[in-house]
This record gives sequence, C-alpha cells and structure tokens, in this order.
Amino acid sequence: MYVATNSPLNVALVYDPRGHTFDSWASLMCELYATQQLEIPSPQTDWHKWGNGIRAIDVFANEAIPMTDAFNNWQDWAQELVNAVNPSVN
Repeated sequence: MYVATNSPLNVALVYDPRGHTFDSWASLMCELYATQQLEIPSPQTDWHKWGNGIRAIDVFANEAIPMTDAFNNWQDWAQELVNAVNPSVN
C-alpha cells in the first residue's frame, strides 16, 4: 500500500512501512522511483544515508521530508515520511 499527496501535477508516493523490513520497503521505493536511480538496498546499506538521499528526488523537493538523524530506527523515520507527504486533515 502507498500513500499519495493530493497534488495532481507532482504526486509524491510513499509506501506504508508497516509490515516491511527496511530492505523490502526500500526496494519498493526504488521500484516506484526507478527513474531516480536510488541505491538498491543490501544488508550493508546504511538506512540513514539512504533515507537522506530520498530528499534529492524532485517530487519530494517541496515536502518537509525529515532528516534521518533524529530517528533511532528506520520505521519511525519512514512513518514520518508518510506523514510529511500526506498530512492529516483536522
């Protein structure tokens, strides 16, 4: 499952990280953004470095993508990424 923003012209899509390992979630993101040539994760991939690389994708340029430094695990960061591109409506 992925989450999309409401912008019809430049839509940011992010897969829900729940139920995934970092490798499986990041691989889905690599597939989704194949034209951006993201690093395909391996067991040696540093999720902090990989996650900060997401910020370079043009579709995320105007989103408040969180830096990974503030997070101890990738799941919390990825959930914040989902929240950044799909803010809840109050």
